[in-house]
Amino acid sequence: MGLHKGQPAVLRVCPAPAGHGIVFHRTDLGPAAGRIPALWTHVQVSPLNTRIVNDAGASVSTIEHLMAALAGLGIHNAKVELDGPEVPILDGSARDFVRGLLAAGLDHQSVPLTAIRVLRPVTVTRGDATATLLPADLLSIAFDIEFDDPAIGRQQKSLDLANGAFVRELCDSRTFCRLADVEAMRARGLALGGSYDNAVVVDGDRVLSPGGLRHSDEAVRHKMLDALGDLYTAGAPILGRYVGHRAGHAITNDLLRALFADPRNHARVTLRGDAALALPGVGVKAADLAAVA
Repeated sequence: MGLHKGQPAVLRVCPAPAGHGIVFHRTDLGPAAGRIPALWTHVQVSPLNTRIVNDAGASVSTIEHLMAALAGLGIHNAKVELDGPEVPILDGSARDFVRGLLAAGLDHQSVPLTAIRVLRPVTVTRGDATATLLPADLLSIAFDIEFDDPAIGRQQKSLDLANGAFVRELCDSRTFCRLADVEAMRARGLALGGSYDNAVVVDGDRVLSPGGLRHSDEAVRHKMLDALGDLYTAGAPILGRYVGHRAGHAITNDLLRALFADPRNHARVTLRGDAALALPGVGVKAADLAAVA
């Protein structure tokens, strides 16, 4: 699958054998120097996106939307080829990644699937933000946010991620920012390629992006999308409930580090037959995308 939309980098998602996991390959750097596994141990903390770095210093940033699409479609093994340091932002959501992956078709591998089961509650805090993982039989996400801008305000949502819910409920929700933040970043020479085409921009009680919002609670839905993508750097699907309060990329990585810091917090389990049917992506079909495509 090739995705290129006015971006300097071209991305291809290629099939990979069972046990491969999600691995990025910087094709502009060569096969060894450019290989970067999409794992929590390789995440470099950033407040604005998720960036992975290998031992050679090669990096790929803004992986979270593609990772959410892979998680939401139940794609556990993929080689992601990229000829630059950043995943294309597209429209600021995961919709086009989902559309392209479904159009290319998914290969169902006949091997048991490994998942990570949360055994004990784990919580981390950064300032006024918290993130928690709780034991549960399947993955669900609960999130709440609060912004001074009335266009966003306070939003909360909870969602069971089984059986295509990500595609139907979250994948088209775009990243968002305040006009004042955009102006401040541009004054520092940042976000010069940003536009209303790849983010929802708000100013007080106004939504400045043409066409307005795709959902009245698009902001919190996008936060849930980000959380799903960041959780997928665990290296396998998580069986647990994620609860985020004003959480972002950095604190979700903190949460994974806390989860794996104590072996009593988690267990790797093999899912066979019916046990795997409630995972994200099971039974997803093109019709699930029709309402948001």
